[in-house]
Amino acid sequence: MPPATAGAGGRVLVLAAGILGSWLLAPLAFAQAGDADGAGAGLRQLLAERQHPYLAAADFAREHDLLLRVYAARDYAPLWIDGARASPQAIGLLHALENAHMRGLRDEDYEAAAIRSRLGELRAPVAGARFDLALSIVALRFLSDLHFGRATPQAAGFHLEVPPARLDLAESLARLAASASVKATIDGIEPPFAHYRLLRDALARYRELALDADLHRLPPFEGRSLKPGDSYAGAAHLRRLLAALGDLPPDRASAADPIIGPDLVAAIEQFQRRHGLAVDGVIGKRTFAELTRPLAARLRQIELTLERWRWLPHFDLPPIVVNIPQFRLFAFHTRVDREAEMVGMDVIVGESFPRSRTPVFTEEIRQVVFRPYWDVPHSITVREMLPAFRRNPAWFERNSLEIVRGAGDDAVPVPATPENVVALAAGSLRLRQRPGPDNSLGLVKFVLPNAFNVYLHATPAHALFDQSRRAFSHGCIRVRDPVALAEHVFHDQPEPWSRERIERAMQEGPDSQRVTLPRPVPVFVVYGTAVATEAGRVLFFDDIYGHDRRLEALLGLEPVT
Repeated sequence: MPPATAGAGGRVLVLAAGILGSWLLAPLAFAQAGDADGAGAGLRQLLAERQHPYLAAADFAREHDLLLRVYAARDYAPLWIDGARASPQAIGLLHALENAHMRGLRDEDYEAAAIRSRLGELRAPVAGARFDLALSIVALRFLSDLHFGRATPQAAGFHLEVPPARLDLAESLARLAASASVKATIDGIEPPFAHYRLLRDALARYRELALDADLHRLPPFEGRSLKPGDSYAGAAHLRRLLAALGDLPPDRASAADPIIGPDLVAAIEQFQRRHGLAVDGVIGKRTFAELTRPLAARLRQIELTLERWRWLPHFDLPPIVVNIPQFRLFAFHTRVDREAEMVGMDVIVGESFPRSRTPVFTEEIRQVVFRPYWDVPHSITVREMLPAFRRNPAWFERNSLEIVRGAGDDAVPVPATPENVVALAAGSLRLRQRPGPDNSLGLVKFVLPNAFNVYLHATPAHALFDQSRRAFSHGCIRVRDPVALAEHVFHDQPEPWSRERIERAMQEGPDSQRVTLPRPVPVFVVYGTAVATEAGRVLFFDDIYGHDRRLEALLGLEPVT
């Protein structure tokens, strides 16, 4: 707001001082303070007012205490001004804020243009104080967003705790203002995971690809799948797309052959593999839909996954990570997330129905149970088991199910009398499945106590692992290679178990064997629809639970179409 307005005859009418906002009186306050340059008094007053005069997001009450701590520690000397000029760190920070999109954030959230426009005013103490505080306010917001995320995991429906003590924002701000390398300091604020950095770096490549609006536009799908050996009018365009995405060698991008030959088939298969599709080299309806999805949508997947990676706890012990939309588990041998130091395997996760989804949470494996009972959740008993029993009273016995009274593996079985069935439906008795190869949990389960009654386990339904989309469970996580996972879990225990001992425990005896781990193993169940690999490929997966859409809304982002 300007201090004066021009009249019809060019006369300038000076507004009465009483009408002005308090920030216009700041020069007087600065002069009265008696500072050599007035900036210290100006910073004190601005901090007291908790409103910045030219930031659009003017209220900095949330950042106030951190700013007060930083400035008071330096006797209110400016952070970003060197004499009457912006410091090199200030210029470097402005550049970083203007390119926040390269880190998966939005440039406009940090108002760098408004702050940069004041660079020519820094000789005046009033303007210097305002510039310095403005840059500190947006720097705090930027560092917080970059480290902790813009939304909270709880608002997104995730059960993760991000400890605020993980990063001292005030100390980080002071360190940034004195840094020899602003970029390196900001890099150090981001999550420490190698695969976070790989995905962030992939963002730049996909931004460049998204500039070519015609790249993903193929001739319309005509309802007939295109198979190896078919002639395809869009072959040249398809080659260009697959080469740009890294699925086809660049020297094959300009080939004029309209036939879907071996090189193109191999590229289609690579594309399918990266997108969690059935790998058959055939362009069917689903493959065509993924080929023609706008690259701006891929950018959005990367940005949303980066946001979620900011929520992850920093692990002190090698964890097991399950990425739900990827249908994959990764068991780390070290605290460094390098692919060569992981055991990877396919998993089956919960169905997409709200009551069957696998939750996003962190816990620890505390026990391994060989030949487990399956304690059927009451909701499944009522919804699925009792209707099957009422149709066929032999159904319980045929499926090794028994009604029991009491908790624990030593609960006493009772007959399936009408009275006991009524009690089962009411929840005063419970249903369980006896151990054995046909048990729904397979021959081993990994217990990580949690409010959702979700755990990792084997399964007798091995054929389901051959599906590309593996959302079939009631919420628990079924693992393809339970022996390898058990080997991993026992590897660093005081008493390691051999593969032979694990297999023997899974196969021998009618009873369950429960082993408590002296050293619990952390488990992160996460949700990322974009993953960058060390080989340079970027993998994309369906948003099977709609979490991407929910996070878009939380962040105020318009959906990409």
